[in-house]
Amino acid sequence: MKLLESTTFEAINNALCIETGDSQIVGRIESYSCKMAGGDKAMYKRFNSEGVHPNDLQALSPPQGVSPGRSTYSRSISGDEDGPLCDTISRKTLFYLIATLNSAFPDYDFMDVKSHEFSKEPSLKWVLSAIDTNLTTTAREHYKHLNQQLWAAVEDEIELNECDIYSYNPDLGSDPYGEDGCLWSFNYFFYNKRLKRIVFFTCRAINPIYAVDSGFGSDFAMEDEDFAE
Repeated sequence: MKLLESTTFEAINNALCIETGDSQIVGRIESYSCKMAGGDKAMYKRFNSEGVHPNDLQALSPPQGVSPGRSTYSRSISGDEDGPLCDTISRKTLFYLIATLNSAFPDYDFMDVKSHEFSKEPSLKWVLSAIDTNLTTTAREHYKHLNQQLWAAVEDEIELNECDIYSYNPDLGSDPYGEDGCLWSFNYFFYNKRLKRIVFFTCRAINPIYAVDSGFGSDFAMEDEDFAE
């Protein structure tokens, strides 16, 4: 996965490092090309070493906070209409998500992550509401000044209405935000198959007591006027 440089995203990422007093928020948005380079091809071969086909389907977990009995989940991985319904993902797309995690968190190896640690989100509206609620509740006025510019930048990069949206909900052993003091976190992938591109939006809120060791620097604190209308 090749990181696509974006000065717009860099500015937004600086603004997504916010100190509120009750918590410190560290957010990051990055764009990746799904065109495989040499290292990706080697990982992809390792990923499919058991002889599975790239179009083979893997079961996903229901999105957090959504009942699996809702009509959103209309596909059964077994094809048995009487079996449990779930969303599925192809091995190839699953690899794209895992490779994105490896690029975003180079100190971790996600190659053994399983499909059930991912979910396909019900709709763009659902995801925007979840993200905005988290950040508005925690960052309040800071995020209100950033909201419009953030989503406009993501739209320009990925064309949101064309995207499948996935989330990563890891177990404790593989959570890059599993450190003490993490109050909440999210990891969303906006995948545009036509553009062969993924925008990855990751964010966490940290208890200020633990923030010194989190990599949060005061130089990134957001100034309200930076994104004032």
